[in-house]
Amino acid sequence: MKLLSSKQFQAWDAYTIRHEPISSIELMERAALLCIETITKEFSIEQPIKVFCAKGNNGGDGLAIARLLIGRGYDVTVYILEQGKIGSNDFQSNLHRLHSFTTEIHFIQLPETFPIIQESDLLIDALYGTGLNAALQDLPKALVEFMNLSAAQIIAIDIPSGLFVDQSSKGNTIIKAHTTLSFQALKLCFLAAENAEYFGKVVLLNIQLHPDFLNTIETNYTLLEKGEVKQLVKTRSDFSHKGTFGHALLMAGNVGKMGAAILSARAAMRSGLGMLTVSIPANTDIEIHAAIPEAMVLNREESLIDFEKFSTIGIGPGLGIDQVSEIVLENVIAHFKKPILLDADAITILSKHPEWLSTLSADSILTPHPKEFDRLFGESKNEFERWDKAVQISKQYQLIILVKGHHTLIAAKGKAWFNSTGNVGLAKAGSGDSLSGIITALLAQGYASTVAAILGVFLHGLAADLALANQSTESLLASDTIECIGKAFKDLAEFENG
Repeated sequence: MKLLSSKQFQAWDAYTIRHEPISSIELMERAALLCIETITKEFSIEQPIKVFCAKGNNGGDGLAIARLLIGRGYDVTVYILEQGKIGSNDFQSNLHRLHSFTTEIHFIQLPETFPIIQESDLLIDALYGTGLNAALQDLPKALVEFMNLSAAQIIAIDIPSGLFVDQSSKGNTIIKAHTTLSFQALKLCFLAAENAEYFGKVVLLNIQLHPDFLNTIETNYTLLEKGEVKQLVKTRSDFSHKGTFGHALLMAGNVGKMGAAILSARAAMRSGLGMLTVSIPANTDIEIHAAIPEAMVLNREESLIDFEKFSTIGIGPGLGIDQVSEIVLENVIAHFKKPILLDADAITILSKHPEWLSTLSADSILTPHPKEFDRLFGESKNEFERWDKAVQISKQYQLIILVKGHHTLIAAKGKAWFNSTGNVGLAKAGSGDSLSGIITALLAQGYASTVAAILGVFLHGLAADLALANQSTESLLASDTIECIGKAFKDLAEFENG
């Protein structure tokens, strides 16, 4: 799913109006009808509703919603933010229609005219939509702050007022909605953790914007969908052997951190890998053999490693950041010339030696969480800046950069994809280790680095979602996710586009 900019959403409306064809007021009515179907299912007819509108097209949506709710017997009062300007054409048309249904239309010109809000009220925020490009000030800001102070539930129409679609809104005054009824497609702003307190539950309403428009535009950001990810999985021949599916070297674990190596190794073997060697500290081999007998081991402090026999290397989970670990990483970067995966402690070491970045093999994969990313590439003021930086760095260094989070970002060659699988149960130690194992296994099998990263992140999240059949988000362990990797592969294989 392409993630559109604010201007592209407006262009999509205009394209639909021209090519369906449909008038803008009819398109607004279509959107309003879908909104009230959702509202009337969730809220009883006895609940008082207060609809807040500014004078743009988002306000026009609000007026149409108010009229349709009144027509169904709901107790609706409308409040219009009055700042001395005439409304948009569709706003004015809907205001004219509304006058035939109610006299409960009030204009807000000063804070003194803000209405009394009861806890039992339902507030509908139809002040500002996707076209907003400046932080709220003065009366609009005061009204939003006033609404947020109430104990009433708030439903935002399309997007909470004050929230930008495609740039950071950090520090701005924004409606804190309990539910957002958003039109047609997910907005980029809904993927940012810094915005989570504002949009609540997002309900996507298909207002049937013309699908051909998406073929006319390019976007830097895409939301991964199961149908397209399914196409990335390779078919395995019955005549394959273990050498067909690669031999990975996993350099992980240290004193007190062998669990990271074990989780990563188990995830790798569950992800289709042919052979795995785990490079570990002295006297820890018994832990690997006991936990995952399918893996071989090397003592990374003493063994001379023949890098040529490995398809790829995954390095970092539980590695440690001591001098020995630094030497190990430096040696890998200097002598292994195929794409590798760097995670956790390897990224921390790399942040101390940023000059190594330019010597990494092209198409290597880095999997930092936000703090690790900032240590390596410099502080980011907000998530949007971090995402943009990841995209630019992926192009500058020919690397694949993951920024881990609820919707993990995968940046490659100036483009980026957001993951759509996973749940809060992954917010637990060991999750990153298992993800590293999955991606390392896919790299070893010959998947292109970008594909390995996309498929690995998606499968990891999907496995965690499937694991909730037997666990809760509180109880979910990285081990549970690993045990469901097979189910995730099957789920992808059996998926049919609806």
